Amino acid sequence: MINRFYLKNHLSFKNINIECDKGLIVFTGPSGAGKSVLMNSILSLFGNGNSKPEVSEVEINNLNINSESFDISSKEEFTIKQRTKSSSKFYINEQSVNKKNLKDFSKRFSKHLHLKDFSDFENHNILDFIDFIISKNSKSFDKLKKTYLDSFNNLKNSKKTLNEINRKESNQDELIDFISFELDKINKLDPKENELEELKKIKDSLSKQDKINEEIEKNSITLEALPKLSKLFALFNEEDITNSIEEIYNKGIDCINSFDQQMEAYNDLDIGDLLDRINNINSLVKKHGSISGILEYKNLKEEELKALKNISFEKEELEVQIQQLETNCLKLANQISLKRQGVLPEVLKNINYFLKLLYLEDLDIVLEKSELSSSGIDQSSLFINTTNINNISSGEFNRLRLALLTARSKYECENGGILFLDEIDANLSGKESESIAKVLIDLSKTYQIFTISHQPQLSSVANQHFLVEKHDNISTIKKLSEDERVNEISRMISGEDITNEAIEFAKNLLKKEK
Repeated sequence: MINRFYLKNHLSFKNINIECDKGLIVFTGPSGAGKSVLMNSILSLFGNGNSKPEVSEVEINNLNINSESFDISSKEEFTIKQRTKSSSKFYINEQSVNKKNLKDFSKRFSKHLHLKDFSDFENHNILDFIDFIISKNSKSFDKLKKTYLDSFNNLKNSKKTLNEINRKESNQDELIDFISFELDKINKLDPKENELEELKKIKDSLSKQDKINEEIEKNSITLEALPKLSKLFALFNEEDITNSIEEIYNKGIDCINSFDQQMEAYNDLDIGDLLDRINNINSLVKKHGSISGILEYKNLKEEELKALKNISFEKEELEVQIQQLETNCLKLANQISLKRQGVLPEVLKNINYFLKLLYLEDLDIVLEKSELSSSGIDQSSLFINTTNINNISSGEFNRLRLALLTARSKYECENGGILFLDEIDANLSGKESESIAKVLIDLSKTYQIFTISHQPQLSSVANQHFLVEKHDNISTIKKLSEDERVNEISRMISGEDITNEAIEFAKNLLKKEK
């Protein structure tokens, strides 16, 4: 639950700090006072809305939340903070978090019920609720669903592979020709590891041949004079100089002989062919990164070519496998569907109990067979008195969703959570508003609920009642005492000119809830 909410410098709010209790928390006040601004600033801390206060913060505890990422242990208090300068930044326990991750984290313990959210009635959510109830009484059901889901995922992946095979098969001849052409280029060239470096060395040597021969010719007299020079220094007993001259002479002769042998080995080389080979290998290296990359690509394409030539056999095997998987999936899906049909009366009984409190006709959930999906073979359709819920009024839809949420909370919410309601009793009659108040009393045993109220019936049952007012363009919030609640509820009944009848009615409402 939220223990405390703090807000600084947001539109007409300057600085507010409120402490919150368990149960139902209601905000009331005149139109334009800032109720929606206040609610949106709280919602923003849970990743919803676009509120941009200078600073806002909630302290939260008593939730069964564990998160190593944010250093949160079960039942421990943690904080969510928003700071806005040029842009908004969010923090969980002072650790920075982006808005998407904040929203995903907050979904674990909070829910925002608003008019544009139809997700509770999406097929997979209705089926998940039914399945949750089955699992409560049958441990084997979770295993059945897992077995089905594994089989369905295998089926989906196999169909994806078959589609790819069909695509390849339709272009089989073209693909075979293209891959064969690519392999032919590589096979004809037949590049070897480190070959390019060796070819470049040969090219470099050949390019230097004439210049080296020219220099050898120029220095031949000098080279021939070195043995004579060595004998001269030997007479002077200069052994170091003699040895150096002999070493230079011998090294020079070795270099010349080695060069001559190398050039002799290159006599049969065609320089044009050499340059062409270097260019061809370079072209492939540019495409594949290296000679290793060329050889890897070659191996890959050889396997692909082999597979293409065997594609008909692979397709036949896969089609048999898909048929077996479909048969198995249908068998498992029908088992799941039977269990859903069996528990459906219990589900409807719980939802319709709350619908009756809300003055709505009974809900009927019809499960019809559809194509296989991750949820099985069932497609749910919801009706109220034979009218599809897509065609009911927004007020009826809101009450239906509240009944569904309350029924689900009986099964799903053992550790509580936080619920935000968008003006749940707006534009309702007193009778309808009273019915919503009764359901929210029940729901508030599980959730801490925050809502804006326009009706005295809901306001009178609140565990905490806050008044939002605006004076001189500055909004304030105040927790109301019992006497102050009488005055505010009277205003809601009769307007700014409060009558004695309104005061008496407000007192009776509050006394009734005690």
